[in-house]
Amino acid sequence: MSINRPNADGQTIALVVLDRFSMIAFSSVVEPLRLANRLLGRPYYRWSTYSLDGNPVTASNGCEIRVEHPVCALEDADITLLCTGIDVERLPLDRELGVRLRRLNARGRTFGAICTGAYLLARYQLLEGRRCTLHWENLRSFREEFPGVEVTADLFAIDRNCITCAGGMASLDMMLRLIAIQHGANLAHEVAEVALYQNMRPGESAQRHDIEARTGISNAKILESIRIMDMHIEDPLSCQQLAMTVDLSPRQLERLFRRHFDCTPGQYYLRLRLETARDLLRRTSRPVLDVAIACGFASTSHFTKCYRERYSVTPTEERNAYQWASRDGRPGGKPPRSARAAH
Repeated sequence: MSINRPNADGQTIALVVLDRFSMIAFSSVVEPLRLANRLLGRPYYRWSTYSLDGNPVTASNGCEIRVEHPVCALEDADITLLCTGIDVERLPLDRELGVRLRRLNARGRTFGAICTGAYLLARYQLLEGRRCTLHWENLRSFREEFPGVEVTADLFAIDRNCITCAGGMASLDMMLRLIAIQHGANLAHEVAEVALYQNMRPGESAQRHDIEARTGISNAKILESIRIMDMHIEDPLSCQQLAMTVDLSPRQLERLFRRHFDCTPGQYYLRLRLETARDLLRRTSRPVLDVAIACGFASTSHFTKCYRERYSVTPTEERNAYQWASRDGRPGGKPPRSARAAH
């Protein structure tokens, strides 16, 4: 069934819930459907939940939900959504899930993902030639791992029979948009009002506040400098190049950064690059040398020195500690020696 052609008999939605999924994103998909049914006065939307093996699944907040079916029972839903959350990069690919998703796609059914699920769709090679989105925390590592996939920082993206969403409250925006497509804007606004949600946002809205809102700084020269830094993580500019780009002298630019951040432009730039490196170490399996190069370091020795000075651990210790916490971390447990060093 096409998104744009509502079926008078109703619509079925399959929610495939995977380990450590985002509860807020999941709830923001289901609740608008429930409210739409209530306002329509009939169960137009019918949803079912699935896990890989049919067993309960634990969300990232520790809550466990029971599901109705194993993924092998997933047959012919009108819309199928993968519900994921943190550490999606470490989820193993399930062959059966891949087979079911490809079959639904071949039949022209709508499929997609919320929060970080686009990562799995890309690994299943279902995003080639399609535009997608996922949570902003995963954007940079996603682009590094899947350079051929068009990914945006939008709240949600609808590309033919594929829908993806950044998660959180953006899931509500996406579902309101689908309801509006199928039943008109009036019903979507009624659902939003019942949910006490006042500002329905279009898919093209940005996920994050702009740099001015995040930093609390309104100086145009500083804001432009930070944007340029973020665009040149792999090929960092010198302070002189950066100053010339924003039409300032190096001394003027340094004075601005010291006044607002109590550091030099170079120190601020290095922090951005190391934050990016930390994200790549945690979210990808790329070798440390590759991460160093992707963040503008000419050698692993220089990268390791800068990383240790910033985070008090080496890049390898950072990765080991994060992997331990993701896999085995629990109250009262003890990480391995290298992981303890990282904390």
